[in-house]
Amino acid sequence: MPVTYRSSGVDIDKADGWLSRMQPLIRSTSRAGVLPDRGQFAGLFRLAAMRLRDPILVASTDGVGTKLRLAQQTGEHEGIGVDAVAMNTNDVLVYGATPLFFLDYLAVGSIQPALMSGLLRGIVRGCRLSGCTLLGGETAEMPGSYGPGEYDVAGFCVGAVERSRLLDGSAVRAGDAIVGLASSGVHANGFSLVRSALSRAQLRRFARELLTPTRIYVKPVLQALSRMPIAAIAHVTGGGIARRIPSLVARAPGLRATLFERSWPVPKMFTIIQEAGRVSTPEMRSTFNMGIGMALVCRAGSAARLIRIMQRAGVPAWTIGTIERTRS
Repeated sequence: MPVTYRSSGVDIDKADGWLSRMQPLIRSTSRAGVLPDRGQFAGLFRLAAMRLRDPILVASTDGVGTKLRLAQQTGEHEGIGVDAVAMNTNDVLVYGATPLFFLDYLAVGSIQPALMSGLLRGIVRGCRLSGCTLLGGETAEMPGSYGPGEYDVAGFCVGAVERSRLLDGSAVRAGDAIVGLASSGVHANGFSLVRSALSRAQLRRFARELLTPTRIYVKPVLQALSRMPIAAIAHVTGGGIARRIPSLVARAPGLRATLFERSWPVPKMFTIIQEAGRVSTPEMRSTFNMGIGMALVCRAGSAARLIRIMQRAGVPAWTIGTIERTRS
């Protein structure tokens, strides 16, 4: 019997059929600037639709890491789709940019419509939450590389900001306040440590909390940027709160970011992880967000207003620190 692509494990017709059924869902994320394509392997976007005089493009690419393993064990995949978008759009937001479009890359052993549809629903939800369009993507069948229920997903996002409004951290001043925005949990960083610290029984018990999707901060933060000056933003991801907060002053020589102890509530899940794995506090802080998913720097007198804007948008926020001069 002759060998075919299908007999080798790749079913193009099945993939095309699934994608065709998903088109209405994908098109629901469309925004101004999206142009019709020719059905080829690229998406088209008209930057002029943004009406920016001197646009700066901001791009990010990221995946979800080993959080995937827990999702694969539980069969809960939609939140992973949200994570894939969040990890990218939140990074773009750090520069004050509006996310414009997102592309996903999904690798599977074979076409699994239920799994893939759940992921896509999550990706679409993430795009709606961040106001960007799902401009395109790629689904790769890789038989032999991924077993049943296994997959990998990553994404790519492009945003734009007026050059005069680009947040590069150079406007940070001594005496500024650091306002922390609540995370929705562990987000999508540190899951190798999570899986080492917690037992199998604990992973099953706390799966729902651990798989809570990464909070997307785009709309409330863009709203704040339109109403008041923000000097810098840090997305608390890889490297945890200990390594991300210092990035607020990376462009401000002679300054340091200082956090106030016990100035925000640390979610119980982090205590559970720390106690289960006997993880040191410095290790926890250099791995996890510890309850702060994003941090913004503003003038001290504006902190209360910023917190009110966030709270009205449903994002708990606190003044968690200050910008100080370094001691000579």
